[in-house]
Amino acid sequence: MKKSLWTLFALMLALSLALAGCSSSGGDSSKGGDDGKVDPNNVMIYGRGGDSVALDPAVVTDGESFIVTEQIYEPLVNYGKDNTDIVEGLAKKWDVSEDGLTYTFELQEGVKFHDGEKFNADAVIKNFERWAKSKDEEKFYYYKSMFGGFEGDEGHVIESIKADGEYKVVFKLKRPQAPFLKNIAMSPFAIASPKSLDGDKLSKEPVGTGPFKFKSWKPNDTIVLEKNADYWVNDLPKLDGVTFKVIKDNSSRLNALTKGEIDLMDGLNPSDMKKVQDNGKLQLFERPSMNVGYLGFNVEKAPFDKKEVRQAISHLIDKQAIIDNFFEGTAEPAKNPMPPSINGYNDSIQDREYDEAKAKELLAKAGVPDGFKMDLWAMPVARPYMPNGQKVAEAIQANLAKVGIEANIVTFEWGTYLEKTRNGEAPVFMLGWTGDNGDADNFLYTLLDKDNIGSNNYSRYTNEEVHKLLLEAQSTPDEDARAELYKKAQEIIHEDAPWVPLVHSKPQLAGASKIKGFVPHPTGSQSFADTSFE
Repeated sequence: MKKSLWTLFALMLALSLALAGCSSSGGDSSKGGDDGKVDPNNVMIYGRGGDSVALDPAVVTDGESFIVTEQIYEPLVNYGKDNTDIVEGLAKKWDVSEDGLTYTFELQEGVKFHDGEKFNADAVIKNFERWAKSKDEEKFYYYKSMFGGFEGDEGHVIESIKADGEYKVVFKLKRPQAPFLKNIAMSPFAIASPKSLDGDKLSKEPVGTGPFKFKSWKPNDTIVLEKNADYWVNDLPKLDGVTFKVIKDNSSRLNALTKGEIDLMDGLNPSDMKKVQDNGKLQLFERPSMNVGYLGFNVEKAPFDKKEVRQAISHLIDKQAIIDNFFEGTAEPAKNPMPPSINGYNDSIQDREYDEAKAKELLAKAGVPDGFKMDLWAMPVARPYMPNGQKVAEAIQANLAKVGIEANIVTFEWGTYLEKTRNGEAPVFMLGWTGDNGDADNFLYTLLDKDNIGSNNYSRYTNEEVHKLLLEAQSTPDEDARAELYKKAQEIIHEDAPWVPLVHSKPQLAGASKIKGFVPHPTGSQSFADTSFE
């Protein structure tokens, strides 16, 4: 079916007619392949469980958005193909001063944005000024999280950004920030065309320098990208386009893959792994684990403002049963808010085991011996750290009922779910995090520091001692010393229990056997520039 639609599309392309619901159409912008035309057999269709929230990477926090924006935009520096080591991006060289306060970037020359505008130092400065000067913490969540606030804020780490000629940018910091390079490599800090920075235009009409250009978006259905024929990296991209297709149900998505209606999918049910392995036309991919799935508490809402209640619920979560029933061995129990692969992980912490008697004891201590009624917010989409949020919520619901806690399961459309949780509306909620840069700061400070309430600290958790430890760790260049600070912070967080860390998963993806060059990245998103069909 997919092939016949594309054949029809190719015949009509010369007449500049659009084929609704499929890939790019008409015009000089549809360059691709050796003859400047789109080869319908060289467009990859990527199946996923939910739609993007927006296509301006600076204003979103969800993986469904980043997997698309990674194709359109590029940051100054990149991560390695299968790790978080820093490699060149739009900057080809960089130098860090001995005191850690000055970063000088030498930029690639001859790069153009998709709208034809020149990429240069001025473009970099305008992007960073857009974020730093906005003071819009409800919009630029990541900027506030990663750089300590906005221009003029006491904690804001960037003092100035200046051009030194057309292709050199100099960042001066107020204090050393150990993960600075890893931070600016993150998806939210990719550089957009200066002409597109007014208002909210980027969210619907993204313009970057990346290997693919935005073509169209049919909400809750498809996002169509086409090859950037003028891409600055020789011989890339190898595909003529990528279409992102929403198929909400995991099993239905696999069925579409089996039929050849899509070429690659995420959110594979672990129970379906054998179906993929036994099918000679398919192949299995495993994304390296750098994530955490968790049950979060809004610590500002009663009775979850009492740590004894939070600790009690922690004792009612049977993590191993959840893993056995829903992850098929593709996850391990979590006891900390960051995975063991991250430097600074505190393995000496003892997890709270499933213990109904202990839970009842803690509830009595908190003044609610007979339990209470509550809403439990369940994720509406499959994510790498939670392949089936509804089923996991039902398992938790059943365990809570054993001590008199009546949990009413609530959910919303993905974008609404995130917005409402961020705004503090959810009393207890399921979420997770895939690390952006491989640093402990990106888990502990980003997700659980008081600076990030209203952005990524959905639990609205505040602890002054944790705050001091995390800021000290940011400014400490010695990695061993930083690790000790993070270990201390995890001890306090464990005692306060703003979360129940549930799992660290090894996300499973499936694709057609013809796919080559696709390497799932630990961060959860990667460019498809080097992906091809055999």
